[in-house]
This record gives sequence, structure tokens and C-alpha cells, in this order.
Amino acid sequence: MPTRRETLRLLGATGATVLSGARLGAAQPTVFTGELAGERREIEGIRFCWCPPGRFTMGSPVGETGRRADEAQVEVTLRRGFWMAACETTQGEWTRVLGAPTERPLTEALGLGDTFPIYWVNYPAAEAYCRALTERARKAGTLPRGWTCRLPTEAQWEYACRAGTKTATAFGDSLDRADANFNGATLNGGVDGPSAGRATPVRTFRANPWGLHDMHGNVFEWCRDWYHARLPGGVDPDVQVKGEPNRDGSYSRVRRGGAWNDPGVFCRSALRLRYEPERSSDHIGFRVALVQG
Repeated sequence: MPTRRETLRLLGATGATVLSGARLGAAQPTVFTGELAGERREIEGIRFCWCPPGRFTMGSPVGETGRRADEAQVEVTLRRGFWMAACETTQGEWTRVLGAPTERPLTEALGLGDTFPIYWVNYPAAEAYCRALTERARKAGTLPRGWTCRLPTEAQWEYACRAGTKTATAFGDSLDRADANFNGATLNGGVDGPSAGRATPVRTFRANPWGLHDMHGNVFEWCRDWYHARLPGGVDPDVQVKGEPNRDGSYSRVRRGGAWNDPGVFCRSALRLRYEPERSSDHIGFRVALVQG
């Protein structure tokens, strides 16, 4: 088994500079934090993977296929590591924590079953799930004081999605049909094949280098930040100030990752779309992060 120093060197070689808490000046508990990127931990029956503290370039380079104006690159430092759910929150996990979904019926046509991702969930409902899961885990003694279940920030989400890579996706600059659940054209000439035409059970597709499944495709995922036309850079960005209003005067949060009804270009690591937090959709869900604070 590699030493911590060897692991940090190897992870740095993949594109993300992984830093120890001592170097970053961040005091971290030694019991609940992970040691290696992708290390697994289970909380309340949900698998999480460790995303170590580090620095990375957020956004897409000029010339990347499908690049949008709101993806201009910025440098980001995340001083604290966090645990990211290995999969999107499933219908079974939702029911176990909050009971059966009530907003709209989940159907076979869109993907139905305990191992399918939850959808028809707006932003407040996703946050309510995170609060309920936090309370449940603390009562069970599986989540220590100082840690919270929460939606990831945009920076945390992209950092976890890239998992040390610098390419358009965690699997390279192209995206094969066998690598993610999406519809329409593949990305950059990726190998084609039949599309599911609905959500698929989590873990149907291979994980990224840090053990996270469906960061590309399946369902879009809510992020914590309000949408701004420019990416947040700097240290631990967490944008809780409303950005540019929509045409109707409303404001949007951010969704990430692409979905089963989008083409491959929407599944890029840097792709970001706005969506009003009160709305829900048949192709938007979320995943949980365990963070300090």
C-alpha cells in the first residue's frame, strides 16, 4: 500500500494538486477524514468516496467541444476534503429517509425502482433530504459532530467529477455510449450504441477515478450555489449571493452533469446550467456531500 506522500504525488500527477491539511492550514479531525482519494465510507447505508483537499482548474479551455461562455477557467483551492456520495441519491434512499415521493409519480417510463435515481425533486426538497439525513446519521452516531450532509458547491462538484483529470470528461475528451447514460450524439466521436431513453439504475456505468458513478449523464444534479455567469474561483467558493436574474425576474441555482435525455456534449465536466430552485423535472436529481461545518 502506498504511503500518504506517495499517494499525494500520484494524485498530483493526474492533474489535481492534492494537499495535506497541515499545508493548507486547515485543522481537520483525524478520525472521520479520509486518507486516499476514492477511499470509501458508508453512512446510513449510503456509500461515500473521499475527495481530498487540493487545487484544480475549474471550467473548460478555449476550444473544448461545446464550450459555453460561462465556463471561463478559474483556479480553485479547496482547503478541506469532503466525502461525496458514490451515486446519485436513489429512490430507495429517499423513501428510507423521507418516505415515498409525493410531488409527482415516478414511472417505469422514466425509471422506477429503489436503485434508480430520484427525480422530480426541486432544490428545497433536496435540501430537506440532506437535513433529514444529517439528523438521522447524528442520532445513529454515524456522523460526527462538525460534519453535515449537504448539496455540494459547484466547485466541490466539478472537483469530484474531474477526479484529477483535465479532459472534457473524467474518461477523456470523448464520451462513449457505454460510459454514461445520455441521448443523441456522442461527444467527440465517442463509440455509439443504443441509449436507454430514461434513467438507469445507479452503478450501471463505470466509476470515475475516485469511485464516483454517473457524474456524467443519468440525471442532472443540483448544486448549492446560485448561478452566476462567471465561475466562482479562489478559496473554498460557496456562492450564496444571488446572481443575474432570469427574464421573469426569478433567480436560478446551478445543475451539473447532463442527463439521460441530453446529448454527450452536455455531460462534460465543466458544463453548467441554470434552473429555478422551485421547479423540478423528470431528469434532475442530486447527490449528497458530507462536509465540515
